[in-house]
Amino acid sequence: MRKKTDQRVTLKDIAKAANVNVSTVSRALDPNPKHKVSSELAERIRKTSSRLGYRPNAAAYSLKTNRTRAIGVIIPDITDPIFPPIIRGIEDGLNRHHYISIVANTDNDVEREADVLESLSARGVDGLILATTKRRDSIASQLAGDRPVVTIIRAMDHIPCSSVTHDEDEGFRRILGHLASLGHRDVATIAGPQDVSTGFMRYSSFVRYCKTFEINEDGTQVAFARTFSEDEGERCTEELLMKGRRFTALVCANDQLAIGAIAALQRRGLICPRDVSVTGFNDMPLAGRLQPPLTTIRAQHHKLGLEAAQLILAALQDPETGQQSHHIVLPVELVVRDSTAAARRVESAS
Repeated sequence: MRKKTDQRVTLKDIAKAANVNVSTVSRALDPNPKHKVSSELAERIRKTSSRLGYRPNAAAYSLKTNRTRAIGVIIPDITDPIFPPIIRGIEDGLNRHHYISIVANTDNDVEREADVLESLSARGVDGLILATTKRRDSIASQLAGDRPVVTIIRAMDHIPCSSVTHDEDEGFRRILGHLASLGHRDVATIAGPQDVSTGFMRYSSFVRYCKTFEINEDGTQVAFARTFSEDEGERCTEELLMKGRRFTALVCANDQLAIGAIAALQRRGLICPRDVSVTGFNDMPLAGRLQPPLTTIRAQHHKLGLEAAQLILAALQDPETGQQSHHIVLPVELVVRDSTAAARRVESAS
């Protein structure tokens, strides 16, 4: 029978109803007990606690274990459509072990990121999942010594910190192979920021596979975006067109850059893919409903979040294991849609 709403159900109440000791109840309800009870007894106690409406006292748990059962999740841009499935994956993974996430947005602002990290640390989060790290990130490297840190999407250079990323190199091998099969040899690119691993690795792969597939890439057909945004996609496309160099395909470092690129091409009277084929990376939600539907690389965003949650929880459950860095690279898939077509012989793309 449930107690009155103004009275909190305690471990003592459960012990009395289940006819066991309070210490037995505590061990049975602890998600990570050192001294387990039998599975049958644990199940009986859990059913009794559920029937009575028991809710764990988070404050008491924190005082007892020096744990808050909360993980800080920091993302650079909450409006970016790839992050909701990532966050959902993180929450699904954490919820299985009765942890919660505290999500914070930085708007790609370094000072704001520092404030957010300080605030989360003051709240005693047990670990951090970061989508904001740069290739050389002094703040994140300092935090890695205080609590478990897992980076997602991006990785850091020479820092012993676990990460979950996608196979950027394989993605660009597939994109360039696809364009080469369509007869494209004059290919330009909008590269991402080079101070983050995604921008750096995707551009490096672009250059390498242009040589593999004998695509004419002499280093001048590139514009570097400051952020992975639609506005930067437009700006960089205008920059490439102003150079007056012919290109029949435009490889973009992510889908948002590709959306901006297609808009800029249309302003110039160029039709995608009739005049210029355009590719993205991520296969963000609704990429298949764009006009034209976008050819892109499909990344496993929910799985990425789930893997990150599992890494951070493993580090918390076994501190010795947590001191070792683990790097998970998820496979990707080429999704061919209507934004790419056979290369058209034209005099100029400007």
